[in-house]
Amino acid sequence: MSKQIRNIAIIAHVDHGKTTLVDQLLRQSGTFAEHEKVGECVMDSNAIEKERGITILAKNCAVRWQDTHINIVDTPGHADFGGEVERALSMVDGVVLLIDAQEGPMPQTRFVTKKALALGLRPIVVVNKVDKPGAKPDAVINAAFDLFDKLGATDDQLDFPVVYASGINGWSSLEEGAPGEKWGEDMAPLFNTILKHVPPHAGDPAAPLQLQISSLDYSTFVGRIGVGRINAGTLKPAQDVLVMEGPDGKSLKGRVNQVLKFQGLDRMQVSEAGPGDIVLINGIEDIGIGVTITDPANPQPLPMLKIDEPTLTMNFCVNTSPLAGREGKFVTSRQIWDRLQKELQHNVALRVRETSEDGIFEVSGRGELHLTILLENMRREGFELAVSKPRVVFQDIDGEKCEPIEMVTVDVEENHQGGVMQALGERKGELVNMEPDGRGRVRLEYRIPARGLIGFSNEFLNLTRGSGLISNIFDGYEPHKGEIGGRKNGVLISMDAGEIFTYALGKLDDRGRMFVKAGDPVYEGMIVGVHNRDNDLVVNATRTKQLTNFRVSGKEDAIKITPPIELTLEYGVEFIEDDELVEITPKSIRLRKRFLQEHERKRQARESA
Repeated sequence: MSKQIRNIAIIAHVDHGKTTLVDQLLRQSGTFAEHEKVGECVMDSNAIEKERGITILAKNCAVRWQDTHINIVDTPGHADFGGEVERALSMVDGVVLLIDAQEGPMPQTRFVTKKALALGLRPIVVVNKVDKPGAKPDAVINAAFDLFDKLGATDDQLDFPVVYASGINGWSSLEEGAPGEKWGEDMAPLFNTILKHVPPHAGDPAAPLQLQISSLDYSTFVGRIGVGRINAGTLKPAQDVLVMEGPDGKSLKGRVNQVLKFQGLDRMQVSEAGPGDIVLINGIEDIGIGVTITDPANPQPLPMLKIDEPTLTMNFCVNTSPLAGREGKFVTSRQIWDRLQKELQHNVALRVRETSEDGIFEVSGRGELHLTILLENMRREGFELAVSKPRVVFQDIDGEKCEPIEMVTVDVEENHQGGVMQALGERKGELVNMEPDGRGRVRLEYRIPARGLIGFSNEFLNLTRGSGLISNIFDGYEPHKGEIGGRKNGVLISMDAGEIFTYALGKLDDRGRMFVKAGDPVYEGMIVGVHNRDNDLVVNATRTKQLTNFRVSGKEDAIKITPPIELTLEYGVEFIEDDELVEITPKSIRLRKRFLQEHERKRQARESA
């Protein structure tokens, strides 16, 4: 059991090059055979991760360097997947903090670093993308030091080692070089820094077994698989164990079937594993996240993992539109409920509960992205459902109604600054910091109620002509800030069921922008476009041209139509108001009023007034 083991997590803000760096570590450690074809971002295995270029799930891999087994956990950069990050940090002994040499520390960097510092982990700072034209490594290191100091780092944590790197070109260096040149040859300086500064796990192989499950996997052959780090003791296949939910929770006996370890991206069966090993075990069907696998003769349970509470909630409803059941395989409330229960087994930051209304479930998560990724996965699996506008989760603190506050960092061109500041001010945002970069762009930091950010990203893209960057992070709860205005425009609502014709679109073109195109099916109460004004308008979207036997030559046949707005899941969820729903099927996304008939909507408006 004397072999060397190091466990590290790689943390960074989204798009700072984390997954690309892991690719290089895998390549240069000899993990892949020379003839093996390796794709980009091999750790992003999920289809949605590959499409969006983001990491959603924390994933493990392992490399060998100078006879040392290094377990690497690639963590998500988005705050919405913070539940994944918190679990990943529970099984490592050190963190590699990756910071973009141009952008510097960003909000999500702050979020994960705060968690790592609180656990007593010592960070290694890697300044990535130092070969970018706008790179300023010295300023980034100073900003990182200030950030650690603000987050309450100890003197030992503030004395962090620094490695300069270019993940995409595959080199790292301990010394600063000349701009535009290669500062190093390969990733050896980074590997050596990890071996030097990350402590080996100090556990006793002869002590009673103590293994906390940090994440779950599933296999159709062996059932549920638990992943975690062995804190102490030794684990072998076919060993009898006790599964405990914390010191005061319930316990049950079980037997471990196989014990596997990570080797590169693969899993390898082993005859025994000891302290510091990150292992995968199967054979225990009732295993859950946070439970401790321990010795039945001398149980040593660890406290259950604490995960931050959700801040956003949405209603998932059975699809009741006239077009329901045409495209999806799973449409009933029982099927939706079973799928949400399955998601709860591994998505620890999610909460699901039944409501008093039949076929409506309240699903709470860490943010819009967290919930829309779940919806996207469900729709790809063949589910059909409708969802309501996201609402924030209020908390009662000392008898006062409090709401979640987000820390927002906005990076915009100076000529768009006024419009963005006005829009954030209207949404009750408070300016905390403003830094021009001297090259025509400015960074603004705001504290804003989470309610104010719902529906803001589309407006932000329009205000900055697509050139702005925005990121946000949960910052705590504060007393309710008062009312925030909603959407400025009304909608165009179809009065009839049928098929949309080009003629009808031509007549509606001056009323607003459409969501539908010729040939699309519509039904009464479906939202077909955005009105130019602030009121809702019921329109005839299925109107056809009256055919007569008169013929005239002229330009009236050439109908000019503005291209429709492309309706994505995120756009729809942000766009709708409280009395509207997004209808989601495997092939279509439609917007609709909750009450499809106009007299029902009028009655509801009277009752709510």
